[in-house]
Amino acid sequence: MKVVEAAAKLNKSPEYIRMGLQTGRLPFGTAVKVSPHRWSYHISEKLFREYAGGD
Repeated sequence: MKVVEAAAKLNKSPEYIRMGLQTGRLPFGTAVKVSPHRWSYHISEKLFREYAGGD
């Protein structure tokens, strides 16, 4: 799942999702810093559904 999809489903901004993943506050994915100014994100569909209440 893409960051923008998760943001839309939770009615949040993509930046909210990115920061939540970067800081470990959102439990449905991970963020990995791949260069000084670039991050890569992975969102688990299963964990996202559980977090969002079966959405």
